[in-house]
Amino acid sequence: MSETIDTLLQEDRIFPPSEAFKANANLNDPAIYGQADADWQGWWEGWAEKLDWFEKWHTVVEWNQPYSKWFLGGKINACYNCVDRHVKNGLGNRIAWIGEGEPGDVREFTYSMVLEHVQRLANAIKSLGVGKGDRVCIYMGQGPELCLAMLACARIGAAHSVVFGGFSAQSIQERVNDAEAKLVITADGSWRRGNIIPLKQIVDSAIEMGCPSVTNVLVYERVGAPFAETMGIPAPDYNRGTWVEGRDVWWHDVVPQQSDDCPCEPMDSEDLLYILYTSGSTGKPKGIMHTTGGYLVGTSATSKCVFDYKDSDIYWCTADCGWVTGHSYVVYGPMANCVTQVLYEGSPDTPEKDRFWRTVEKHKVTILYTAPTAIRTFMKWGEEYPAACDLSSLRLLGSVGEPINPEAWMWYHRVIGGERCPIVDTWWQTETGAIMITSLPGIVPAKPGSATKVFPGVWATIYDEDGNDLVKTQGVPVGGFLVLKRPWPSMLRGIWGDQDRYVKTYWSKFSDAYFAGDGAKLDADGYFWLLGRVDDIMLVSGHNISTMEVESALVDHPKVAEAAVIGKAHDVKGQAVAAFVILKGSAEPSDELAQELKKHVATKIGALARPDDLIFSAELPKTRSGKIMRRLLRDVAEGRVLGDVTTLADPAIVQSLKCQYEDKEG
Repeated sequence: MSETIDTLLQEDRIFPPSEAFKANANLNDPAIYGQADADWQGWWEGWAEKLDWFEKWHTVVEWNQPYSKWFLGGKINACYNCVDRHVKNGLGNRIAWIGEGEPGDVREFTYSMVLEHVQRLANAIKSLGVGKGDRVCIYMGQGPELCLAMLACARIGAAHSVVFGGFSAQSIQERVNDAEAKLVITADGSWRRGNIIPLKQIVDSAIEMGCPSVTNVLVYERVGAPFAETMGIPAPDYNRGTWVEGRDVWWHDVVPQQSDDCPCEPMDSEDLLYILYTSGSTGKPKGIMHTTGGYLVGTSATSKCVFDYKDSDIYWCTADCGWVTGHSYVVYGPMANCVTQVLYEGSPDTPEKDRFWRTVEKHKVTILYTAPTAIRTFMKWGEEYPAACDLSSLRLLGSVGEPINPEAWMWYHRVIGGERCPIVDTWWQTETGAIMITSLPGIVPAKPGSATKVFPGVWATIYDEDGNDLVKTQGVPVGGFLVLKRPWPSMLRGIWGDQDRYVKTYWSKFSDAYFAGDGAKLDADGYFWLLGRVDDIMLVSGHNISTMEVESALVDHPKVAEAAVIGKAHDVKGQAVAAFVILKGSAEPSDELAQELKKHVATKIGALARPDDLIFSAELPKTRSGKIMRRLLRDVAEGRVLGDVTTLADPAIVQSLKCQYEDKEG
C-alpha cells in the first residue's frame, strides 16, 4: 500500500467556511479536537448528558477488545428521545416530517402527531404478541409509516430489522429467518418510477419459501383505493398478494382504534435497538447489531455537529431507511435533535430529471445529504435541470456512501450549492453506526474529494500490511489500511448469532485495531482521502493504484459523468487497468475519445495508470443502494461466468456490458 501512486489526489483547491457561517456554527473552535482527544470518554459523556435517561449510567465505557459497552447501568429509550421529550418540552407543534410521495401527495406530521401515531402503532404491535426482546422485520417504501414502524419497535423494546423495499423474496426470507422475526410490517406496495413495487406480494413469496417464526404480517395500504380517492385518480391495477386470514392484518383495521397511550419501555443502554443486514456481494448477509444508548449518543452528536442543525432548518437526507444512513441520519440522529425533515418516496427522475431540485425548491430545503452516485448521475443529466430551480434555500451540503471524486465535488459545490454552501464529505459504515471522518463545517476547510478529519473523540490512523502505524513511523503523507484505534459509542456490538464471524471479519487482520477493509491516504495536512476497499487496489507492474484514483482522473475530463475501474489479470503486468465510462449527455462514444481519455489518465496520474481497456456504457452495475459492483465488472473483463446479481438494481446491465466487452475483444 505504501507504493500507491500519490499524484492525483494532491488537491490544491481549499474551501474554508465563510466568516458568517463560522460565526453561527454549532462548533467553531478548533481547540475542540484536542480537548476531545485528551478526554475522549468525557467528550462522549457530555453528549450523553444531552439526552434524557430514565436512570443514569455508572460507567462510561467498558472495553474488552473487541467488545465494548457504553453507559453501563443507564436506562434509556430511543423513541422517547426522538419524540416524547420534544413534545414534553413544548415543541409538539414543530413539523417533524414533510412526507412527499412519488405521485405528488404531501403529508405533514408534527412531533405531537408522530407521538400519537407511534403510540397507537406500538400498541397494535403489542396486540399482535410482540414484546421486548422480539424482532420485527420491516419491508416498506420510504415514508412516514416506515419511520413510525421503526420508532414503535424502539418504543416497546422490540428490535427492528429493516429490509430495503426492493430486495427480493429470498433476501427477506434470509433476514427473517436469521433474526427469527415474529412480525413483518409491510405495505400493499410503493411507488418507484411511476410503477408499483408489489411489497405484500414479495413478502408472501418469502413466507411461502419458509419463515416459521412469522406469526403475523401487518399491512399498510399505500397504493390502493384510499390513496387513489385522495389523489382523484382511478384505483391502480396491481397485485396485492394473497390474503391469509389469521396471519395478515390491515394497518387501518388495527392501528387507529388503539389507545394513544403507550409508555416507553426503559431499555438498558446495551439492549439491542436494531439489526441491519449488510448485503455483501457474496456469502450470507451479516446481521449488524446496534444497541440503544451508545448508538443514540453517537448519532445525535454527529448530527448536531456535522449538519449544524438550527431550529429553522429543513433537512433532507435522500437515503432510504433500508440502509444505515436512513437509520442514523433520517430517524435517530435528526429526530433526537428535533429537526424538520423531508421524506421522499420515489426516484429522482420521476416525472422528470429535476424531481430532487423541485423538491428542494418546493419545501425550501436548507441541508441536503446525498450520495456521490446520485451526484454523478445528476452531472450526466446536465446542469439545465438544477438551473431551472430555485436552490437558494440551501446552506449546507453533504456527501455519503463512497468517496466522492474531486470534480463531482466541484460540480456539487458550484451547480447545487451556488459556491456558497459548505460541503461535509462523510466516511462511516453500517458497522460504525455514525460518522467517523468528516469536516466540521464551521471549523475545517474542505478539500474536494477528501473526507478531511476524524470526528472529535475518534482515533483513526493508517497501518501497513504488518500492522505498523505508518503515521507514527513515517509521518505524513502516507497511504495504507484505514483503522480505528479506540472504541466509540455507536460501534457495532457484533453480528447477530455469529460472534466468531464478527471477530474474524473486523478484528483478525490487526490485533489492536478495527479494520473493515478500506484503504486511505493521509496527506501532509492530516486530511484523510478514502480510496475504497482494499480489494479495489490494483497491483500494476508492482505498483499499487487505487481504482478511485483512476476513476477520479476520468471524471476530471469534461465529457465524463461517471466511471468504474477494475484491475484485470495480465500476463506481464500482473494486473491491467480496465475502465467502464458513462459520458455526459452531449458526448458521443468514439475510438478517438477512448484514446483521449486514456491519455488524460496518463497525464493526470502517470503512464502506469493508463487503462488498457476502455468501454463506454449507458449504465453501470450497481446495488440497490447505488454502490458499483466491481466484482461483476471484473467477471466481465476476465471472461468469467457472471457472479451473483441478486442485489443489483438492474441485472440486465451486466449482460449488456458483457456483450459489449466481447464485441470489443472480438
